[in-house]
Amino acid sequence: MHAIVIREFGGPEVLKLEERPDPVPGKAQVIVGVRAVGVNPVDTYIRSGTYALVPPLPYTPGSDGAGIVQAVGELVRAFAPGDRVYFCGTATGLATGAYASLAVCETSQVHRLPERLSFAQGAAVGVPYATAHRALVSRAAARPGEIALVHGASGGVGIAAVQIARMLGLTVLGTAGSPEGLELVSRQGAHHAIDHRGPDHVERIRELTGGHGVDVIVEMLANVNLDRDLGLLAPHGRVVVVGNRGRIEIDPRQTMGKESAILGMVLWAASTGELEAVHAALGDGFERGVLTPVVGRELPLAEAPKAHELVMAPGARGKIVLVPAA
Repeated sequence: MHAIVIREFGGPEVLKLEERPDPVPGKAQVIVGVRAVGVNPVDTYIRSGTYALVPPLPYTPGSDGAGIVQAVGELVRAFAPGDRVYFCGTATGLATGAYASLAVCETSQVHRLPERLSFAQGAAVGVPYATAHRALVSRAAARPGEIALVHGASGGVGIAAVQIARMLGLTVLGTAGSPEGLELVSRQGAHHAIDHRGPDHVERIRELTGGHGVDVIVEMLANVNLDRDLGLLAPHGRVVVVGNRGRIEIDPRQTMGKESAILGMVLWAASTGELEAVHAALGDGFERGVLTPVVGRELPLAEAPKAHELVMAPGARGKIVLVPAA
């Protein structure tokens, strides 16, 4: 099989396309012929060797993909060769094993891909949609009628958060940094799209809430926005920190009178049972057509280094996907 292999930590240049032995399924495992692979920012953090999760070298990066079941272990009954599926995680470890033409997965990591979704869209599900759902439901306990603000709403997690918040019955505000991104955010269901580059964007958000404030903030770049977020919250509001790239100084007094909360989250902390519930809810949304992943760009698997540069660049518009050679 073709696979991207990392033999040393470093920049995007350490991503190398190699030929590797085809995997064989264990008794309760599934082999997926990968048609598309999702690229997530966390893939770049792990590749650098400075993230909390440090896989042993060499390793194949990535956790998300979609394709067709090629083979199953003798104990597998839920899937059969030929099934269209997406997967979130592989049997090789956390956030590893997906950047390849074949992936070996535990059955709990594999989910049916509705016919209405392409393989590229299926590859955009795993980390983005599970993260957004967990942020809004498990961590923030968002309720219908509340106001949600999604920072960086034009990226993979942002689009998922906008769609899921609408599905939950929230009023949704989404920020983006380009005209194209703002148009995309509106098209995905945000009631209001705000240019976060504008000098008055914080006051604009306050105005749009009618002075109530924001009940839930899904924060993709806490090191830039967190202190401002605390000032935007409604009484008992919650900020869920999904992404952060450095330190920031905040004024904790802003949390006191409102009894607001800063909630951290990482997808890897979810239990198997919690993830099963998340993907059951997502599957229902995909089947009903209220959730639809947006793919911004597709690149050949060999261009993984370029994909790692793009996923960290500002101005994201949808998911970046790698396509293994047939």
